[in-house]
Amino acid sequence: MVVSNRLPELRSGRPQAGGLAVALLGALNEGTALWFGWNGRISRKTITQARIEHAQGIELASVPLTRNDFDHYYLGYANEVLWPVFHFNLGAMDYRRSFAEAYYRVNRLFADALQPLLLGHELVWVHDYHLIPLGRELRDRGAQQQLGFFLHTPFPSYGLMRAIPDYRRLLSDLCAYDLLGFQTAIDRRAFTESVAEALDVRCVTDGQLRLGEHTLRTGVYPVSIDVDAIMTTAHQALELPRVKRLIVGLGKRDLVIGVDRLDYSKGLPQRFRAYDALLADYPHRRGQTVFMQIASPSRTGISEYDELRRNLEEMAGHINGEYAELDWVPVHYLNRTFDRTALAGLYRAARVGLVTPLCDGMNLVAKEFVAAQDSADPGVLVLSELAGAARELKDAVQVAPYDVDAIASGIDQALAMPLIERRRRHTRMLEIIRRNDLYAWQRRFLNDLTAFKAGDN
Repeated sequence: MVVSNRLPELRSGRPQAGGLAVALLGALNEGTALWFGWNGRISRKTITQARIEHAQGIELASVPLTRNDFDHYYLGYANEVLWPVFHFNLGAMDYRRSFAEAYYRVNRLFADALQPLLLGHELVWVHDYHLIPLGRELRDRGAQQQLGFFLHTPFPSYGLMRAIPDYRRLLSDLCAYDLLGFQTAIDRRAFTESVAEALDVRCVTDGQLRLGEHTLRTGVYPVSIDVDAIMTTAHQALELPRVKRLIVGLGKRDLVIGVDRLDYSKGLPQRFRAYDALLADYPHRRGQTVFMQIASPSRTGISEYDELRRNLEEMAGHINGEYAELDWVPVHYLNRTFDRTALAGLYRAARVGLVTPLCDGMNLVAKEFVAAQDSADPGVLVLSELAGAARELKDAVQVAPYDVDAIASGIDQALAMPLIERRRRHTRMLEIIRRNDLYAWQRRFLNDLTAFKAGDN
């Protein structure tokens, strides 16, 4: 049984923008599961009985949220408290007690709706920071199943974690699970240090903790992609009329592409300034490159995101006003979501994939870009050192995401890289993501959760 804050929009046919939805859809297609979460609907009253539906071969169980719960649990606590702290941005945190109250109330609602669906033998796999207290709530309702939790974001240091007024409660709730999964060893170490400082937790062995009578295991499970599916899709996408038009329009120019959700953690203003610096400091790139940034709308209604969108529009206009020629527009900024087939075609057509988040749990775009490349003539990945993917993709051109000049230099290095070196780097990165693909991630986590004895609770 998979549990996440939001269910995917399988019936609408809309493309999935978030990495969590993309990863879980791929994993669930391999086996039998029920996926529980919020259905995206707003209700006038609280509903605790789950609605069961089937779509694309997946069983979905869902509940709506009231407007107050959506505003305070989701927009408030999840996205104005946990998200900024977990992405090391305390300046963006806006803590209110009403947010915290709604956060725990919605987790109780989820537990009330989920508990009747439990038969007693399932593995329950909870995902992400929205649902940290859910395991504790299920235990309070008598659940004896193995409970696993996977955090898709980074985990903050203890110093940052303490900025959240109820941080001890959050850490204690995480300890109610049987298995906690993190993207990197750095994230797992940050959690271990936090619970050691804040709670009476003992380290039994490497990766195994004990709080009272409860044993908790932790592990590192870097989330990944379906490599073969991306490769096939990227090849087929070259026949799409819109991709063909793009390639024809580029001519001999090199495409530099970025694809992200519109979020302050993605480093988009720094990326735009870096491309501006590229054109200013490497004038031979003028007229020879096109920077396309796709920024899928995200969390509309939060002031930081609305301001970010306005800033990027202004920056794109400034760069184009400064450098554009009659036959060349340097920046193409698109604030919308595209389907994965079109994106795979854009990745394959690009000479440089620009993935420069200021902080990211993993970043699947980096892996998708590598998988989409033509191995005979691959593009080059320019990757932030602060993305979780940098721990695996060491053959990318790695850059410091706050250093605009370093990013510009990295783009220039990628554009100038000889074919033999591009092939060598691509081969090594492709081997890594194929070995640690989406299905390996799923199997490793669920195998470890299965091996855990529920009696150790």
